[in-house]
Amino acid sequence: MMEEVRKRLKEAKKVVVLTGAGISQESGIPTFRGRDGLWKNYKPEELATPEAFRRNPQLVWEWYNWRREIIRKAEPNPAHLALVELEKRYPFFYLITQNVDGLHQRAGNKNVLELHGNIWRNFCFECGKEYRGEITPQVPRCECGGYIRPGVVWFGEPLPADVLRKAWEVSAQAEVFLVIGTSGVVQPAASLPLVAKEHGAWVVEINPQETALTPWVDASLRGTACQLLPEIVKGG
Repeated sequence: MMEEVRKRLKEAKKVVVLTGAGISQESGIPTFRGRDGLWKNYKPEELATPEAFRRNPQLVWEWYNWRREIIRKAEPNPAHLALVELEKRYPFFYLITQNVDGLHQRAGNKNVLELHGNIWRNFCFECGKEYRGEITPQVPRCECGGYIRPGVVWFGEPLPADVLRKAWEVSAQAEVFLVIGTSGVVQPAASLPLVAKEHGAWVVEINPQETALTPWVDASLRGTACQLLPEIVKGG
C-alpha cells in the first residue's frame, strides 16, 4: 500500500492535507483531552468557551499561557518537515489543520489553513481588534477597555468563514488527499476528506488506529505520522 501511495503522489499535481492533534502529539504537545488535558482540575471544555472567559478571564488566560509554554518548548517533528518537502513538489498544495500551535508554519509550510485559529494570535473580546506580541501574566486589555482573548475557536463558536470556505474549495480540487493524525469525528473538518472523495480525489489515512473515516478512505496506513510520512516522501 505504501508503494501505491507514493505512485499516486508522484502522478498528482494537486495535493491537500488535513492534520489533527496526532501530528503535534509527536512533538510532545498533549491533546488537552483525557487525563493529560486536566489543568488545576479543569477540563478544556470548562475553559475553552466564551462563557468561561466572561466569568473569569484571568483563569482562562492563565490556562492558555500554560499551553503556550508547552508549545514554545516543542519543535516541529519529522512529520512536519516531511510535509514541508511535500509542499515544494506541487504547484497546488494546501495544508488544512485543526491544530492551533503554529508548528506547521515554524517547520516551513506556506499554504496553511488554520480551521481552529492560532494560539499565538489574540484579539479583543469586545471590538475584535487583533493583537500580537509577548504573552503577559495578566490578561491584557484592549484600548477600547475590553479584555484580549486568545485567537482560537472556542466550543460553541463558528469556524472562521473565509478559512472554512477556502478549505472546502481546495478539498474539492484535490487529486490526492492525506488525512493525518485526526480521529475524523470533529466537524466540519471530518467532512473535508469526503468532499475530496466525492470530487474524485484518492484519499489516504495515516493513523495508528482505525477512525470514523477508515471505511470511506481509499488507503489506510497504520502507524504514526513520524513513522510513515518521511518514508512516503523519501520514496516519492
